[in-house]
Amino acid sequence: MVSFSVLDLATIVQGGTAADAFRHSVDLAQHVERWGFTRYWLAEHHNMPGIASAATAIVIAHVAGATRTIRVGAGGIMLPNHAPLVVAEQFGTLESLFPGRIDLGLGRAPGTDHTTARALRRTLNSNPDAFPQDVLELMSYFQASPHEGEPGAVRAVPGAGLKIPIYILGSSLFGAQVAAALGLPYAFASHFAAPMLLPAIETYRRNFRPSADHPEPYLILGVNVVAADTDDEARLVATSGRQAFASLRQGKPIALPPPDPSFEREVVPFGTIPLEEVQSVSMVGAPATVREGIEHFAERTRADELMIVSHVYDHNARLRSYEIVAGMMR
Repeated sequence: MVSFSVLDLATIVQGGTAADAFRHSVDLAQHVERWGFTRYWLAEHHNMPGIASAATAIVIAHVAGATRTIRVGAGGIMLPNHAPLVVAEQFGTLESLFPGRIDLGLGRAPGTDHTTARALRRTLNSNPDAFPQDVLELMSYFQASPHEGEPGAVRAVPGAGLKIPIYILGSSLFGAQVAAALGLPYAFASHFAAPMLLPAIETYRRNFRPSADHPEPYLILGVNVVAADTDDEARLVATSGRQAFASLRQGKPIALPPPDPSFEREVVPFGTIPLEEVQSVSMVGAPATVREGIEHFAERTRADELMIVSHVYDHNARLRSYEIVAGMMR
């Protein structure tokens, strides 16, 4: 049976603030915890007017501190932007504060545009193709050092000896290959990069090498879901995300706008286009419509877990969308 989780970007809506976004993230996390979702991930993005989760580890701490049982983590940290030791220390701190509840998803994209990437790194000498080596270095900092006390040894404090699950994120075959080679779970961004979905799944499963913690492959897939009490209501609510995505494609990221009926024509029912040809996996509609789409997608992909993303302007409408998904779990 597929499990359900949440990917939150701490969305800033037009007319709102980052403080509003953080309050809404906490409220959503508390609701989905009660509704039985598996984990709550936040994603690193920069220079995005509609995304408040740039300081991802801080927001994770904020959400984890306001919840009790749900796993909270990064979906993900963009590793080329950071020294692996710093990430190990940050997540070692989180795991020490919230034992047994912290996840660390790692990606190799900058999570922003070229100019902002330069501002983050000061130079672009950091090589995204060195991502596998950076992952291995990061993993080494969580190991209990066999040379503790040896002069010159570098240890993550806190971090060393802590068991923090690591996930590889991807929107291409590269991430699938890394996750398979390292025997790690793989989360594919089918919510915005669906054209490579099926080849990435096949690559990951075919090449997976069992590891001590993961004898079998574990696949998480991102899915856009906007659910409401009727198909018409859901189609209107979903136009906020359509507007934001259209603006992003033009190189002009914006805060999430209110619904606009003129964008309803772009809301295409899931399944009307072959999965091999869709640009993003989205289910929009009443409970029965969304359930049918999710069941078809889960059966086609054999995903272990679906990471639900809901770009919804009104906070109560977003809560309702996740509540409908929760009803499917039950």
